[in-house]
Amino acid sequence: MALAHAILAALVEAPCSGYDLAKRFDGSVGFFWSASHQQIYRELSKLEDQGWISCETILQVARPDKKLYRVTDLGAQQLKEWIAQPCEPTPIKDDLLVKIFAGYIAPSQIILAELEHHQKAHQEKLSTYKNLEQRYFQNPQELPEPARFQYLTLLNGIAYETYWLTWCDQAIRLLSRTIEKL
Repeated sequence: MALAHAILAALVEAPCSGYDLAKRFDGSVGFFWSASHQQIYRELSKLEDQGWISCETILQVARPDKKLYRVTDLGAQQLKEWIAQPCEPTPIKDDLLVKIFAGYIAPSQIILAELEHHQKAHQEKLSTYKNLEQRYFQNPQELPEPARFQYLTLLNGIAYETYWLTWCDQAIRLLSRTIEKL
């Protein structure tokens, strides 16, 4: 997926400034497609040049002028066409799994520490997702259509983090038993 499509997906909901888009991106699409604010601003320029978004400058007193971006009809069409294209599952590229694969050459305590670090990170992310679910998606069947689709991505995030926590628990237990036998 190109960053352009992720930005269009975040912007299609409602027009907003680049700053607000970067914040919105961090709290939505950014959970599964990461980009720095600098990358987002660069891409906004490209999208405007392509005619996929438009920019309205809003004059402000005692503040820099604000640029309000919105998806154009051409941009919405491009996003629809991209959505209609089949995509392949993303291949796994994970440093931790490479470390685990060759972990037998290092002291088990190092690997355990790394697993515990990842476990904590996945617990924090799962907590964030659960809080979002509690705050915005208590009654999924009653959600408007856009929110139902957003909820589906949140469910994927919850399942992903839950899977990682289960795997971390299994790996920590297995390696802890190995250490106890030594």
